[in-house]
Amino acid sequence: MQITTTAAVITGGASGLGEATARHFAAQGAKVTLLDRDTTRGPAVAEEIGGFFCETDVTSEASVQSAIDTAQDRMGALTAAVNCAGVAIAAKTTGRDGPHPMSAWQTTIDVNLTGTFNIARLAATAMARNEPEPDGARGVIINTASIAAFDGQKGQVAYSASKGGIVGMTLPMARDLAKDGIRVMTIAPGIFATPMLKGLPQEVQDSLAAEVTNPARLGDPNEYARLAAFIVEMGYLNGEVIRIDGALRMR
Repeated sequence: MQITTTAAVITGGASGLGEATARHFAAQGAKVTLLDRDTTRGPAVAEEIGGFFCETDVTSEASVQSAIDTAQDRMGALTAAVNCAGVAIAAKTTGRDGPHPMSAWQTTIDVNLTGTFNIARLAATAMARNEPEPDGARGVIINTASIAAFDGQKGQVAYSASKGGIVGMTLPMARDLAKDGIRVMTIAPGIFATPMLKGLPQEVQDSLAAEVTNPARLGDPNEYARLAAFIVEMGYLNGEVIRIDGALRMR
């Protein structure tokens, strides 16, 4: 696969890692459709990069199926899906306010884990109908976990569980889709300068950056985007999780 001939859907494409990926893919010649709930910024980003936008709830089968169908119709194909949509709700298993709210747990699992699977299964079904390339390739799915899947901190039990689930489904999904010529990869980012993190006080950002082994800084969303594009083109990468974290290990 070549990025220049890729037709991709990118969830969470209105901001953060998803926006950076959409912009990078489009700049490299790919066709891009942003899937997001943000109906203000999503269409604006899509227009800036010459792409498309579909308002999408990743937890809804009907919403995702409609978005996949629309994206495929507009782009003329679907060969890549990048899952960047996610939420992070901090809560301890139990604390001063009582047990971890089940609503926070369910929302985190629904969006991060179930939403990722929902996109992957429906995108894969569409990709499986593609004519194969000479090497048999029909598409690639790139999911986003987190180093919290391995090094979860206090207050991250739901988030870590959701991201750990994404790590856990990477290999079996790749095996499921091998017969269809569809690869599955997962990226596990460390601490990146996304809008959520950049909203923290500067001293907090500096403190987090100082924890990174080398280079001692926050990750740039463009670095995630470049890795995603590399995965698209590197056909021998399959069924694996790649950490992109400056060797950070959470404590």
